[in-house]
Amino acid sequence: MKKEINILFTSAGRRVELLRAFRNAYKKLNLSGSIVAVDIDPLAPALQVADRSYIVPPLTSRNYISTIRDICRSSCIHLVFALIDPDIPILAANRNMLEVTGARVVVVPHAAATIATDKWLTYQFLCGLDVRTPRSRLGEGVSHADFEYPLFIKPRFGSASKKTFKVCNGRELSFFLEYVPNPIIQEYLPGPEITNDVLCDFEGNVLAVVSRQRIEVRWGEVTKGITIYDSSIIDSCVRIAKKLQAIGPITVQCILKEGIPYFTEINARFGGGLPLGIAAGVDSPRWLLAKAAGLEVEIPTLGTYQVGLSMTRFDDSFFLSGEDIDEMESHRFRPG
Repeated sequence: MKKEINILFTSAGRRVELLRAFRNAYKKLNLSGSIVAVDIDPLAPALQVADRSYIVPPLTSRNYISTIRDICRSSCIHLVFALIDPDIPILAANRNMLEVTGARVVVVPHAAATIATDKWLTYQFLCGLDVRTPRSRLGEGVSHADFEYPLFIKPRFGSASKKTFKVCNGRELSFFLEYVPNPIIQEYLPGPEITNDVLCDFEGNVLAVVSRQRIEVRWGEVTKGITIYDSSIIDSCVRIAKKLQAIGPITVQCILKEGIPYFTEINARFGGGLPLGIAAGVDSPRWLLAKAAGLEVEIPTLGTYQVGLSMTRFDDSFFLSGEDIDEMESHRFRPG
């Protein structure tokens, strides 16, 4: 049993609620340890609530992984979590380099990361699982006669709902085919969107699935939502997680069409609306910390959580002087 668990969040960004949820989990478990957060931006809000914060090179830098490795070593990190989609395939591909430090990289295997990052591969993966998914095709060489409107268009390698649009006619389709990079065209599903927070342990066993309907979204992240329960959705999420050989958190998206779920995307990380699932009884941070520390923790039966619990969010602020920003800039990580 480990008496201390130190965790690292990459690209911490705006995920203040998530870091606070982990801090609360430490208290519930009476467990010691540090929360370390890194980002490229000294104004990233989550850096203000971590125990230690570092400014790191961009993900595209050749020094990015070596910097994360050195932080893992110097901070005695036990668990590494990615908080944005682009980080996941990079961390997965360099798992061995990071885990020689003693850290566990809590992201899906590299093959699964490739599927989740590429929306076309996600579509093919879901079709192969015989899971309902909206009819889709790549945007190359399409003819307006091929479609019934409305449609939905999104980037093949997109994230956070950027450059995703409803398409109502051929004129709009022509425009968005030029505007959206590497576009995928799908049938438009008008029903409510359901986000499913799926949690696996470090061996790939599915511990929990909590479903929440998105009521209002801003910048790709839910601002209002409510927990729901649908056994068919949970069963499909379990199948998806097992086929991916997922470890840790993944988020599975589906949209209802006449009450039937059609699965659309997989994000291999904590969802932005995770605090709603935690409040409903799926305390992912506490369960993961307990597993890492070798502590006994009671985990409810799959599908057990409070249904009909609503969440509504608001903005909060940190105020930094020029000296504060200079201080944060001084946290740029330097080996040794």
